[in-house]
Amino acid sequence: MDTIWGRIQWLVFSVFFFCSGALLMAGDDALPRSSPEAQGVSSKQVLEFVQAADTQVQSMHSFMLLRHGHVVAEAWWAPEAADKPHVLWSLSKSFTSTAVGLAVAEGKLSIDDRVSSFFPDSLPSEPAKNLQEMRVRDLLTMSAGHQDEVSLGRESDWIRAFFAHPVPHKPGTHFRYNTPATFMQSAIVQKVTGQTVVQYLQPRLFDPLGIQAPRWDANPQGISLGGYGLYLRTEDVAKFGQLYLQKGQWKGQQLIPESWVQLATSRQTSNGSRPDSDWDQGYGFQFWRCRHGAFRGDGKDGQFCVVLPEQDAVVVLTANTSDMQKELNVVWDRLLPAFSSQALPVDGESEARLREFCGSLRASR
Repeated sequence: MDTIWGRIQWLVFSVFFFCSGALLMAGDDALPRSSPEAQGVSSKQVLEFVQAADTQVQSMHSFMLLRHGHVVAEAWWAPEAADKPHVLWSLSKSFTSTAVGLAVAEGKLSIDDRVSSFFPDSLPSEPAKNLQEMRVRDLLTMSAGHQDEVSLGRESDWIRAFFAHPVPHKPGTHFRYNTPATFMQSAIVQKVTGQTVVQYLQPRLFDPLGIQAPRWDANPQGISLGGYGLYLRTEDVAKFGQLYLQKGQWKGQQLIPESWVQLATSRQTSNGSRPDSDWDQGYGFQFWRCRHGAFRGDGKDGQFCVVLPEQDAVVVLTANTSDMQKELNVVWDRLLPAFSSQALPVDGESEARLREFCGSLRASR
């Protein structure tokens, strides 16, 4: 009887989940859905992950897990919802890097171009040697040469303020996380294309992925902020991660050159030596390297798009937390064990419990 009842529960919850998901994400733009076990993922262990995230991360907002290109689990902590865009903070940087890569592929710039060459009228009267030698590559790798992050918020001309800031280190030799460096990438893309980053990405990235009405805040000069300010739905971020997992291919089309994906997600510079820190595993072109062979884009307060090539999986998290390492640790400790190399037997009872629990979540802040 228990087995029969479990199969009935699995059928009811699966039908409910499929129907509600189809209504919410109607159209060809939605990612395909699957039961976890069909894609080699344990519903029981995913449930343990969601339960741990709910209690250990203050506060989760959403979670989506892709395996073999299928959504196998998803959850929103009310009042967050599937159709509600979420602030990405610095996860926006990975999208700006993508715009740079596309502009490079179109021959509009080179990553070895000098940053000063794009805005000669905004330079100091006597620019220092390190400033003159700063390349687009150095912006991408957060090694522009600054000791302290440039402050732009109160400035009327952000480009001029960036150039006015001291550059004590030789560009390319000193890692310093630097959001204004990403703004400069956005400004360069706008300079060479005549479009803001969000406008430039619309036909090249957002439209092919079915990402509707992306919002990206701009500075007083009308330049997309680049380093932050992008708002997308959880599933939109999951599509972006899946695109990078597929080395830039989407539905038979090469949206991003595979060579750029490889460069952007590989370790381009060292950023620390702590083996247990996911912020010390190396940095690419606006992507972080992680433990467990993964890479990610991330943003303040716990916004993550984690790509796991070894597991053929993507994990997207949005949150409002002050401890982002703890949030990632829950992924490593609870979610990694859920993956199997083969499809698993149907576990209707665990899947039903997972669906039920995911439908009862509420954010604490």
